[in-house]
Amino acid sequence: GKMAAAAAGASGGSPAAAAEEEPPLGLESLVEEAAAAASAGFRLTAVRREPAVRLQHGVSGLEPLAWSEDHRVSVSTARSIAVLEQLSDVQGGGQEMVIHRTAVPAPAAACYLKVGPKKEVAECREKFSSSMDPTVSQTFMLDRVFNPEGKSLPPMRGFKYSSWSPLGCDANGRCLLAALTMDNRLTIHANLNRLQWVQLVDLTEIYGERLYEANYKLSKADTPRGELEDFAEFQRRHSMQTPVRMEWSGICTTQQVKHNNECRDVGSVLLAVLFENSNIAVWQFQLPFLGKESITSCNTIESGISSPSVLSWWEYEHNNRKMSGLIVGSAFGPVKILPVNLKAVKGYFTLRQPVVLWQEMDQLPVHSIKCIPLYHPYQKCSCSLVVAARGSYVFWCLLLISKAGLNVHNSHVTGLHSLPIVSMTADKQNGTVYTCSSDGKVRQLIPIFTDVALKFEHQLIKLSEVFGSVRTHGIAVSPCGAYLAVITTEGMTNGLHPVNKNYQVQFVTLKTFEEAAAQLLESSVQNLFRQVDLTDLVRWKILKEKHIPQFLQEALDKKIESCGSTYFWRFKLFLLRILYQSMQKAPSEVMWRPSHEDTKILVSDSPGMGSTEDDQEEGTSKRASKQSLCDTGKGMDIDDTADDSLPQSSEIGGHEPMEEKLLEVQAQIEAVEMHLTREHMKRVLGEVYLHTWITENTSIPTRGVCDFLMSDDGYEDRTARVLIGHILKKMNKQTFPEHCSLCKEILPFTDRKQAVCSNGHIWLRCFLTYQSCQSLVYRRCLLHDSIARHPTPEDPEWIKRLLQGPCTFCDSPVF
Repeated sequence: GKMAAAAAGASGGSPAAAAEEEPPLGLESLVEEAAAAASAGFRLTAVRREPAVRLQHGVSGLEPLAWSEDHRVSVSTARSIAVLEQLSDVQGGGQEMVIHRTAVPAPAAACYLKVGPKKEVAECREKFSSSMDPTVSQTFMLDRVFNPEGKSLPPMRGFKYSSWSPLGCDANGRCLLAALTMDNRLTIHANLNRLQWVQLVDLTEIYGERLYEANYKLSKADTPRGELEDFAEFQRRHSMQTPVRMEWSGICTTQQVKHNNECRDVGSVLLAVLFENSNIAVWQFQLPFLGKESITSCNTIESGISSPSVLSWWEYEHNNRKMSGLIVGSAFGPVKILPVNLKAVKGYFTLRQPVVLWQEMDQLPVHSIKCIPLYHPYQKCSCSLVVAARGSYVFWCLLLISKAGLNVHNSHVTGLHSLPIVSMTADKQNGTVYTCSSDGKVRQLIPIFTDVALKFEHQLIKLSEVFGSVRTHGIAVSPCGAYLAVITTEGMTNGLHPVNKNYQVQFVTLKTFEEAAAQLLESSVQNLFRQVDLTDLVRWKILKEKHIPQFLQEALDKKIESCGSTYFWRFKLFLLRILYQSMQKAPSEVMWRPSHEDTKILVSDSPGMGSTEDDQEEGTSKRASKQSLCDTGKGMDIDDTADDSLPQSSEIGGHEPMEEKLLEVQAQIEAVEMHLTREHMKRVLGEVYLHTWITENTSIPTRGVCDFLMSDDGYEDRTARVLIGHILKKMNKQTFPEHCSLCKEILPFTDRKQAVCSNGHIWLRCFLTYQSCQSLVYRRCLLHDSIARHPTPEDPEWIKRLLQGPCTFCDSPVF
């Protein structure tokens, strides 16, 4: 149906007009491709991607799987949140997906919500548990919110829900994890050193304290509801702080005027927490989020929805006007958008009053809601697609602002699943929605725009054809839509249920190599780290086929010639590194396994007692031939054993071309790394020129960087020469050399990676500022490409900004 909500619109402004610009995500081409694919009978072929990650405990909560923007998969289990981080490894030659595994443990102590003074609460608990009225005593004893420890009941351990923040919220510019335990403790965690998760704040405790100080009244106008001894009041105080779900908003950036009239950008993010009594607490955090001191405000909104089950942010941007609201779903069926008044955030608008998207109390509970920003190719304006899983159906709603107000088109997609939908996920880049039921069937829904609204083309993905007979418990799509993560257990075999359940996270591909390569080449993000799922597909293809496909090489070279962006140089470096790894010969034996072939060496046979190098080489070759014979006996392929068991003398001729290729690729890698280094050096020198006075000394070895750039006669860059000329003029013959902290000798700038003084002391150079790191503590990029120093209090703001940058070779964050 269609309805115009005339009351909707931007508070403080008229409804957004239709835009004339081109669609930002190329959705017109997406529509054409999808329509062509549907007409050609196209079917998505999902391919299994190793490895399958086994979970130590069973999954818990609703929607147990979530995939963050920085490529970490969180799995809510009965003892912890397992976090699987996908890495685009350029150092290893293994074809499997590279996963770094960590965990957020569940708190050891149970969480009791603060509903009053400790002594009074203890007396009331005793009174209710021993009450002669069974409606009071039984309700109290069986309610797990009142009794999280349970005593005779099983303990409420595990996690109910987890939610990832947008990219750029923690101290390293990565995602924060909000976690809700089964006993209603809501906490925020950060992974600051890659190995350990740190709890930054306990929001349940802070919210309980705020309610206690306000005497459990939401506003000063509220009348007192009664004493804690009243069981209804005891229930109300628990209900108003029992979280159901929580969701992060996008990052809001505002300008703050400093004392010297300079403007600086200040980022903030909102976390909406839906409570059992239908209230919503909206927390505002200043970025980067460091802990309790980063909390700016907390406002409570009354939604008026009975038995709320799920919420999601509605964020609509058009003509630089941002609007926001909260979409709330009920266990009874209704869905509506609530206005969120963000007075503290400039440039944000909201609805004038709530907008009902679905009002029927049809007893179909809303299980999951996703909101996807899209561009309407026919109406030529931005629009929002809201999809909600209701039972075995998908409810959808298209919202777009026109001159008449907010237009709402809604309907249901039926015939998708024979069982209720247990999990739903969405690819926000192109609007594709994926749903799954517990029988191992996944549906892909592609939105196709019509003149007025839209329709869905849907395809069935049978996971049983990929993994065998499985039951599914949750799905999540990767940020760029390359992979689908699935939680599975064993399915029925010959009509019998499995004796044991082994929970696993498995991965299937949703894109082909060609689609991934094309998306990387046409990327608007231009950051390899933010597209790790796509680069992993490309990496897998190159490692399998041991060459870079010709079409990709040619397309990339054209991009480099026409655009010259360093992103394409970094992409080229990535491809060359993977090619280099694919050409490396695999070791004939496992390096960590002790060799039982070695015999004891007599003192007379030791290298110091006259043993020649030839003897040692002969012994090595004998051991190698023995190892190859053992491997042959273990059932290796004949071709493989023939390669590995060839003696060293016969290998020389056959391996010369491969060695030459390796040297050629290595030379190309060094050339690309040098180009990227020079480009970053120019950027650093530009910052130095803009922010320094005449003959001002900084921690950056400016003269050394200038000399390094000018030292290569083959390097002709007019921009660099002009910039260096201006800087040398400003330095006025001063050199400001670096000195070794051990011997006070001058450190020459002859190498971009390290500095060596005349006494042989070696210091690694920071790849962001090129200063020598003369301390025991420094940072490394995620893929261990380079090192960087820590910022110091003496550093000016512009140097601190330089030190916040990602790796210049792989775009990874620095720890």
